[in-house]
Amino acid sequence: MTESSRLGILCAMQAEQQMLLKQLIPTQPKRLHGKRAYHHGRLYGHEVVMALSGIGKVAAATSATSLIAEFGCDVLLFTGTAGGLGQSVNIGDIVVATSFLQHDLDASPLFPRFEVPLTGRSRFPADDLWATRLLAAAHAAVDHTSHSAAGRARLQRLSIQTPRAHVGLLISGDRFVNGADQARGIRALLPDAVAVDMESAAVAQVCADYSVPFAAVRSISDRADATAHIDFERFTALVARHYSAAVLKLALQAA
Repeated sequence: MTESSRLGILCAMQAEQQMLLKQLIPTQPKRLHGKRAYHHGRLYGHEVVMALSGIGKVAAATSATSLIAEFGCDVLLFTGTAGGLGQSVNIGDIVVATSFLQHDLDASPLFPRFEVPLTGRSRFPADDLWATRLLAAAHAAVDHTSHSAAGRARLQRLSIQTPRAHVGLLISGDRFVNGADQARGIRALLPDAVAVDMESAAVAQVCADYSVPFAAVRSISDRADATAHIDFERFTALVARHYSAAVLKLALQAA
């Protein structure tokens, strides 16, 4: 990042943003825009604007557009939770995206399935530099969590064993994937997808339109095939918000 860079940080829900917001040093009053609250300040030495995107692709896309067009952010990051799809991706793991795709987008026969019409592409790459920073931070975060007394205690309360960090395709759609049949269908079509959420691919499309670097990191709160679920609020309080704070801190300090 250059000295003049302004980083936009998105979370879908308040619980995911909570610990990050506590670390923000405000430099301007909170601003309301398009029914969203935008927090402008310094975070680990960087100028940032932080916002809740809301849930779903439209909410995420409008928030991302505002961060870029109204607030002048020239890098966007998304942190939050997702459902695991990859065989080795388990609850308590972290996924860093290398690319993004909208699994519910189908304009066939006019365009190939999953392709964003008039773009000629279905997959949008994550920014290499920021994905690399987030992955290094994710490895450090899960290692620290696994080896610190407080971290182990939080994991044990949810019966999580040896969390890991993964990279790969992150897919998004306006449908909460939580059934075995849904997950099997997605895996058959997109066997390399490691996790699924409801926002990231929409933000990736917006960032591609504006030529703005984008990367995303997600904590795995459930198996999207419903074979293993835990209480989402407990997971967010005990694991996800700690991961978000730790990963962003380490990634920003490395930038």
